[in-house]
Amino acid sequence: MRHLKQGRKFHREKGQRAAFKKSIARNLIIKERIRTTDGRAKEMKREVDKLVTVAKKQNVASLRILIARLSKPAAMKLFYDIAPRYADRLGGYTRVTKVSRLRTGDGSAMSVIEFV
Repeated sequence: MRHLKQGRKFHREKGQRAAFKKSIARNLIIKERIRTTDGRAKEMKREVDKLVTVAKKQNVASLRILIARLSKPAAMKLFYDIAPRYADRLGGYTRVTKVSRLRTGDGSAMSVIEFV
């Protein structure tokens, strides 16, 4: 039973999964809108919303936490450009929209994840 087991595994081991989430979060922050599968988009929504909440504190400690969890350019963009936009917003910084077309290779359902 999977009681209290949160998150998706994406058929990867722990280290690979962490690197995978880090790279997708970095791409979303740099590009501000990406097209990916439904499961990946839903998982990234959880991750990126938490990172924006950390960045909204606007102090040195939160910047260091972001640099540790993301690449430095992505952390700087999140801290200085994206987080100030949501200073008065309490949550829900990203939006997942399902795309009607399936992926051509394997027929996976696709979604677009973007900042609100």
